[in-house]
Amino acid sequence: MATSPCSSSGVSSSSSSGLAADAGLEIRTRSVEQTLVPLVSQITTLINHKDKPKRSDKTLQAIQRVGQAVNLAVGRFVTVGEAIANENHELKEEMSVACIEARRAGETIAQLTDVASLDHPESDSHITIFTDKTGVVKAARLLLSSVTKVLVLADRIVIKQIITSRNKVLATMEQLEKVSSFQEFVQIFSQFGNEMVEFAHLTGDRQNDLKDDKKKARMAASRAVLEKCTMMLLTASKTCLRHPDCESARINKDGVFHRMRLALEQVIEIVTDSRPNGENEMPPISIYSGITEFKNKVEGLRENLYFLSKENLSTMLEVILEHTEDFTDSAYTSHEHREHILELSKQAKMELEQLVSVWMQAQNQKTKDLMEDLEVAILKTCQCMNELKREVHSAATSLAADLLKYHTDHMVLKALKITGVEGNLEAVAEYTCKLSEQKEQLVEMCRLLRHVSGTEPLEITCIHAEDTFQVTGPQIISAAETLALHPSSKIAKENLEVFCEAWESQLSDMSVLLREINDVFEGRRGEKRVYLSLPRPGKHNANLKALKPVKLDTEEQAKIAKLGLELHLLTSDVDSETEKWEDQENEIVQHGQGMSSMAYSMYLFTRGEGLLKTTQDLFHQAEIFATEGTKLAAALQAFSDQVHNDDKPLLLLEAEKLIATCKQLQITAKASVQGKSATFTKVDACILKTRNVMTLLCQLLPLCCKLLRKNKAGNGCLKPAPPWREDRIRTGTKAHAPERRTETFGIKSLEHHVTNMTFLESK
Repeated sequence: MATSPCSSSGVSSSSSSGLAADAGLEIRTRSVEQTLVPLVSQITTLINHKDKPKRSDKTLQAIQRVGQAVNLAVGRFVTVGEAIANENHELKEEMSVACIEARRAGETIAQLTDVASLDHPESDSHITIFTDKTGVVKAARLLLSSVTKVLVLADRIVIKQIITSRNKVLATMEQLEKVSSFQEFVQIFSQFGNEMVEFAHLTGDRQNDLKDDKKKARMAASRAVLEKCTMMLLTASKTCLRHPDCESARINKDGVFHRMRLALEQVIEIVTDSRPNGENEMPPISIYSGITEFKNKVEGLRENLYFLSKENLSTMLEVILEHTEDFTDSAYTSHEHREHILELSKQAKMELEQLVSVWMQAQNQKTKDLMEDLEVAILKTCQCMNELKREVHSAATSLAADLLKYHTDHMVLKALKITGVEGNLEAVAEYTCKLSEQKEQLVEMCRLLRHVSGTEPLEITCIHAEDTFQVTGPQIISAAETLALHPSSKIAKENLEVFCEAWESQLSDMSVLLREINDVFEGRRGEKRVYLSLPRPGKHNANLKALKPVKLDTEEQAKIAKLGLELHLLTSDVDSETEKWEDQENEIVQHGQGMSSMAYSMYLFTRGEGLLKTTQDLFHQAEIFATEGTKLAAALQAFSDQVHNDDKPLLLLEAEKLIATCKQLQITAKASVQGKSATFTKVDACILKTRNVMTLLCQLLPLCCKLLRKNKAGNGCLKPAPPWREDRIRTGTKAHAPERRTETFGIKSLEHHVTNMTFLESK
């Protein structure tokens, strides 16, 4: 296993407690971070208790209960950690040391909080939290550090699973490359499909868990490549087997295998946070981010005239203006945009010269007049940069809109399919030239859009789109040449169809991306994007023909548009409710946001937009949505144990309603249908039931928020969480096959025990 740099984390609590985990540790996933939050909160509450001269018996008992609760929960936590160590020998030594430290720290805290039975807790004969607060702080630091180490070591097991899964996929890919018969290919591809599904789910969970948005975007891009390439690999390999002496078929197949290997490698780089040969990937700075940083520096002169040099500022502007040459040198930039960009670049240099002149004078003599002149120079420089940003944004987005509109009919692709079936090599050569020109236009469009994308994740999406056009263009050409050489070949025709669909899909994704970029520029929240993982494992039949999902026609699309609009309004309501929560990391909020995001993608489907292209995509999304709703219901039931008895029945009733509604949706989404009419009825039912779930969610979120505030305001604490049952480990072990035992003692198990450290908080 590649060594993971997930060597744990710096978690800090309120400054008054002086608590901080090992500064050398870094947490890279949300699950580890969120698991530590209750522990940090509980320990902080304990240490920050008010040192009152008179302490009631109730206060002393509360302090003792907290100390004992922490110790018991740590003991259970350590038991799980030790089980992980026993199952993973390469981590055993490190995990055992961390577990010993955690247990020792928990026992120390229990001893120092053993005050309820003492008449005089300050007595010299017994050291307590009142006489040795430093000791509690030390024990708390050790506890946080050791628990974090255990969690991060457990996280390495997840990374190991992904690496092992990748290695399986690579090994099977090597077998697929070497097969020489259809029968052997069918058997191996069936195994490969299941391995790819497993890899997709492991990496999907990891993607959602990552804290870094750039890594999330890179992971999404790599997984999208793998998803599309799986079908390409199938048809390209079958074409090669049918026409073993065809050079263009071999080139086509080799291109797919190469791209899949690169994507698999990038996933491993992301999860292990490493680069081959120790390289650091530093993508070139975009104009948007360059202007933002430049303006921040310029505006910083108001506070401090000496924090940077004029050379630094001049260099920053030079870099920005160099990047504007990507626009002015482009053959696809209009004459009007080119002239405006050149004029604004010249003006920006002049404004900076004026700013530097006033700035240098102000450093020598800080008079009122000079400071007013400096303010004017700052405003004029920033205004000029804003105009430049607006101009390049307009140039990039107007080009993109025009190109996407022009290529929406896919005339070149249609012509390639027709001339290929005719076996017309001359016409195919003519249209491949046109496709190459189209590819160059779209690649240039992606490069320019990257400059104005506004956020790093969107920049990465633009880079991914550019790569997709660069690679898919030549693959379509080789597939078309193969068909032209073998015009009667059904598999060659199917292969060309698959690559053309990938091209069309990327063009459709560009429309969504363009709207997102415009939303960021205009200060609106960007469109929500939900990644569609590979479908669940299914039986592969002998000829491996893919089930063709149904696409709705215009009339059917109009019928579901009304339902879709209602769904859109409900997602806005849910988003509004989740924003009201102080704790955005709360499990209820997280599930609510995830469900809103999925419902939004279903709304886009009703408009014929977004990433859900077919009815099969919609049904798969509905299943995931229903599963997320069930998880939310479980979170609500856990939350009900912490609210007052008066409020509990109402919350449980709502949770039961949610479970029932999600179950109905799941049954509908999984139901098998045949024929266009039945499929439309199923689409209608799925969206209707999704709307019902979202309606419930709109009622639940404000109710939970209200109950949470009520409990905090009422007594400063929630009721104790129910005690952990030891038989959960045994039950979990039985639930999984032997090869998946690492999941039994993973992050989820550890999360449960740290959550139980929130027994109660003293006032």
